[in-house]
Amino acid sequence: MSDHEPEYPTEKSVSYTTREPYFTLGNPHRGAGNTWIVFHGIGQLARFFLRNFNHLDLTRNYVLAPQAPSLYYTSDTYDRVGASWLTRENTQGHMENLLAYLDVMAAEEGLKDCNNLIAFGYSQGVSVLCRWVARRRITCRRIVLYAGRIPEELRPADFEHLPEGCRVELYHGDSDPMADKWGRKELADHARKVFGSRLEIINYRGGHELQRKWIREK
Repeated sequence: MSDHEPEYPTEKSVSYTTREPYFTLGNPHRGAGNTWIVFHGIGQLARFFLRNFNHLDLTRNYVLAPQAPSLYYTSDTYDRVGASWLTRENTQGHMENLLAYLDVMAAEEGLKDCNNLIAFGYSQGVSVLCRWVARRRITCRRIVLYAGRIPEELRPADFEHLPEGCRVELYHGDSDPMADKWGRKELADHARKVFGSRLEIINYRGGHELQRKWIREK
């Protein structure tokens, strides 16, 4: 046996400037129109995710889709690329990086001046959306949480800044295996605890897929 204690790696970090894309659909609105910010799910890319929103009236709706920065091949044939927002590894540190990216995008697009901001998250995008709205105290008219779960660390106080008229819609499919894995009652109970009376829970027929009929202006 060695007389020395085993050595463990020392974690260090550096800060640097990077460039990340985001994608848009329609034209910016500064009046009565809606501005959407939409967060895709794991294994997707923002530019393709936007296709789910092209049935909206683009004279009244402007859609922004940030891109998850961690890209990877989704199969061993290397013919398709997907992306991931976060993993369990250094979640808080990577979320800070995402917030910095979203801050710049929000400033570029003037989101603080939007009267009708709709935040939409699908699957893994739900957790990023919730943390962004909570930590940056984003004011929304609607929040749509589709086939995902609200991070356990979030509390009602994290959303006290939302205007009284803001409503939150939580969607889960009746045959969604992820909802079964997470626990349907637990998902609903945590959502009610966090959002209270502004929450509406919608259970649709289907699985973990995004159904465009639930992507509505109102």
